[in-house]
Amino acid sequence: MGVFQFLFFLFLLFTLYIPLSVHGNTEVRALMELKASLDPTNKVLDSWKSDADPCSGSFVGVACNEHRKVANISLQGKGLSGKVSPAIAGLKCLSGLYLHYNSLSGEIPKELSNLQELTDLYLNVNNLSGSIPPEIGNMAGLQVLQLCCNQLTGNIPTVIGFLKRLSVLALQYNRLNGTIPSSLGNLGMLRRLDLSFNSLFGAIPTTLADIPELEILDIRNNTLSGNVPSGLKRLNGGFQGENNPGLCGTGFPSLRGCSPFDSLNINQLEPFRSHLNDTAPGVTSQTSNIHGHCNHTHCSNSSRFPELPVISGVITFSFGFMVAGFLAFFHYRRKKQKIGNTSDSSDGRLSTDRAKEFQRNGSVSPLVTLEYSYGWDPLGDGWNGIGFSQEHLNKFRFNLEEVESATQCFSELNLLGRSNFSSVYKGILRDGSLVAIRSINVTSCKSEEAEFVKGLYLLTSLSHENLVRLRGFCCSRGRGECFLIYNFASKGNLYKYLDLEEGDESILDWSTRISIINGIAKGIEYLHKNEANKPPIVHRNISVEKVLIDQQFNPLIADSGLHKILADDIVYSTLKVSAAMGYLAPEYITTGRFTEKTDIFAFGVIILQILSGKLQLTSSIRLGTESSRFEDFVDTNLRGEFSESMAAKLGKIALNCTHEHPDGRPTMETIIKELNDCNVRR
Repeated sequence: MGVFQFLFFLFLLFTLYIPLSVHGNTEVRALMELKASLDPTNKVLDSWKSDADPCSGSFVGVACNEHRKVANISLQGKGLSGKVSPAIAGLKCLSGLYLHYNSLSGEIPKELSNLQELTDLYLNVNNLSGSIPPEIGNMAGLQVLQLCCNQLTGNIPTVIGFLKRLSVLALQYNRLNGTIPSSLGNLGMLRRLDLSFNSLFGAIPTTLADIPELEILDIRNNTLSGNVPSGLKRLNGGFQGENNPGLCGTGFPSLRGCSPFDSLNINQLEPFRSHLNDTAPGVTSQTSNIHGHCNHTHCSNSSRFPELPVISGVITFSFGFMVAGFLAFFHYRRKKQKIGNTSDSSDGRLSTDRAKEFQRNGSVSPLVTLEYSYGWDPLGDGWNGIGFSQEHLNKFRFNLEEVESATQCFSELNLLGRSNFSSVYKGILRDGSLVAIRSINVTSCKSEEAEFVKGLYLLTSLSHENLVRLRGFCCSRGRGECFLIYNFASKGNLYKYLDLEEGDESILDWSTRISIINGIAKGIEYLHKNEANKPPIVHRNISVEKVLIDQQFNPLIADSGLHKILADDIVYSTLKVSAAMGYLAPEYITTGRFTEKTDIFAFGVIILQILSGKLQLTSSIRLGTESSRFEDFVDTNLRGEFSESMAAKLGKIALNCTHEHPDGRPTMETIIKELNDCNVRR
């Protein structure tokens, strides 16, 4: 019986193991095919190995969920030059795909529609061609669809109207034609719709005005015509319809007013008799009788309708006039688009030399137009201050020459790192001080200048010893970029002090760890306070990567308030990393809101990381913290040189901070008091 039970156990183990390994191999095979397609020269994705585990952290840009399935691929701005392989469909648990700011070509594979877990699809700023596959309409979970700045052609699929959870639809700077599908009005959660700089024609569907969450509708530079639905006036500055000469509207400052002829468009003039009935109220019944007694070549000259030939003549003339105008405008638009498309670009960031090259050639690429479309210089001449002290902001302003000089014209040798929305360079100012300069493309910033300046004003108002100091900023119209100049933190970020091997010189001693925890707490407390010169601020994205260390090993929280100047889709995309690393509070999944308690949750995670010296927190670390088994949650690299009472107290604080329910977490004020008590008693 014992042998039988043993064999039965082996059988169960075998049957359970095989599906897991097969599934794992399926994902690896899909990644290998994707790698070969995206990076044919193997210069970017050489870390993707067929014999390695994608969830081990060795695959650049790949993150997994708690079930060890690939959930996120972030390869934006990596210089990929291949195509998107249909093999992507093999990653069934993928929720985020970020391939923007590359040089990818070819068509968008229809197989993407098999990714039913996908919420974020970023393929913008590439060289993709062909039409938008209608199969995308099957991706019920999609929330962000970013396809702008490619070479896509054809119509906008009407089935996109089935994507009920879509909040951002960005199709600008392509070669799309046809009409705007009225089905887009079914997207009840849509907040931003950008269709600008295409070849769309026809009227704006009235259904768009009924989208309750809509905040931005950009249809600039198309060949749209007719009367703008009056319901869109509620968007105020969120509606942009310039460079559509056939478009008119009452109450829209950027559009001309409508005339009686604007209501006569081609759609309304067909069928002709129907339009005649509308034009001559009061003779409707008689007109219908005429068609009963007359054919198309001959009608009786009834004295009851002496004005009929006149009305017909007026309508015919109006129709001919409109057609002629439309053809002239269409010719003008095609000519303008040919000029605009003379030189194409898909780089995420334009160098100074390249910008000069465009100027010499007298041509403008779609990306350059994208950057300069607003004539973007929020603090340039004519800025009215928007209720803020311009004198205050001028104290922080740098000019582009200073920024270029500090970074040696943005030399790659000074590049500290890149993210999905910015690049960071090390620089030396003319006074000899070291700085870190973050370069943010205008397309990643808030499009509403008032909101951008408001956020910039807030950033310059923050001042605390445990926040990275903002020295200044520069808004460059020529480069289409905003630069934030910060004090340089010479010791890097807290991330580099985790997961160290025994004997590493970078291992932090106990007192330094306590000092760092206290400093982070004070910085968060300052952000959460309501003070005269600043409102309470929720950081939203606190992590060990956002905690920088200065020469004296003081912690400095970076990127405080940065979300106030960034576009919403950029802010949302950064959450994937935060969630994958365990910093995102569980209630965000259901509420979608950030509060002070979400920052406190992240702080609790950081305490456990500092105590354990580990980046990834395991269940054993948490269990050890709960039961004060120090060997399970205190870094063994300390070799026992730590205060057990303080470790137990800090562990308790961390567990309270990471309580599942936000109401169970303490305030920062309470945490500071507990930390002070902890320091007194050690």
